[in-house]
Amino acid sequence: MARSIWTGSLSFGLVNVPVGLLSATEQKDVAFHQREKGTNARIRYKRVAEDTNREVDYDDIVKGYELSGDTFVTLTKDEVGAADLGRSRNIEITDFVDIAEVDPIYFEKTYYLAPKDKSAHGAYGLLRDAMAQKGLAGVASFIMRGKEYLAVIRTWKRVLVLETMLFADEVRDPEDVIDELPRAHKKDSREMKAAVNLIEQLTTQWDPERYHDTYRERLLGIVRDKAKGREVSVEAPGPRREKVVDLMDALQRSIDEAKGKGSRRPQEKARRASGTTKTAAKSRGRKSADVTSLSKQELYDRAAKLDIAGRSKMSRAQLERAVAKAS
Repeated sequence: MARSIWTGSLSFGLVNVPVGLLSATEQKDVAFHQREKGTNARIRYKRVAEDTNREVDYDDIVKGYELSGDTFVTLTKDEVGAADLGRSRNIEITDFVDIAEVDPIYFEKTYYLAPKDKSAHGAYGLLRDAMAQKGLAGVASFIMRGKEYLAVIRTWKRVLVLETMLFADEVRDPEDVIDELPRAHKKDSREMKAAVNLIEQLTTQWDPERYHDTYRERLLGIVRDKAKGREVSVEAPGPRREKVVDLMDALQRSIDEAKGKGSRRPQEKARRASGTTKTAAKSRGRKSADVTSLSKQELYDRAAKLDIAGRSKMSRAQLERAVAKAS
């Protein structure tokens, strides 16, 4: 089991449940180090006083808060620490709400709340199942690393999930940020009906497995190709999207295109429901592999899964042949 980043208790009423907090997500970004071209020497940064080349020791750095213009109030580490809220080890649920009423704009980061040990299983399971039965989420606050957090606690699968949240004054009013917002469209206008029709054509069941980071996969593929001494070709950027002149024409063409894609969705849904998506994907690879109906991006994604060498510099026709042969 992963190590908890915070331990304490979850309480509702007079019931206390010993819990640990574990990160539920992880970033999958591709990390690069900065290096000098030619020498490959690692580039590092130093803390240097402005307008000088003098490096400043960490202990000599104070925090400055800007009041207005060039007026600053500086605080020492001890003065900043005077606002510390201490090391509270309790997450207290004060309210229960319908999670559908909480706008996702307030969500910040997701954690799993895990029972600390087997002695907590009874109370943990009772709270989880009671919340699931009522379809409600708990609102709570707690302190972690000297900072106070607002949170909602909800059920997901067999676990309690804690979402840290932004406070109300941390969410900016869109009218304070955007100079001018478009006017409302009439519900019975031709454009509105066409837009609703397009949305309906593109509506499907949520399946997170359908979406993946194609940029990261392509970038890692280029890294692997270069590590193996393969040439990496840089493709010219694709044609720019044409400017929309006739909104209705663009909507209608989009609807027609969505209908074409939608005709393949029932088979996809049936395969997912029967749990045979992966095996079906392999069987589709026989000879033609149905590759002609795929976009170049979809062909590239399949080539990445098949680990086809040199895919980053292949044309569409080459990708089709390589995927059909490797499937």
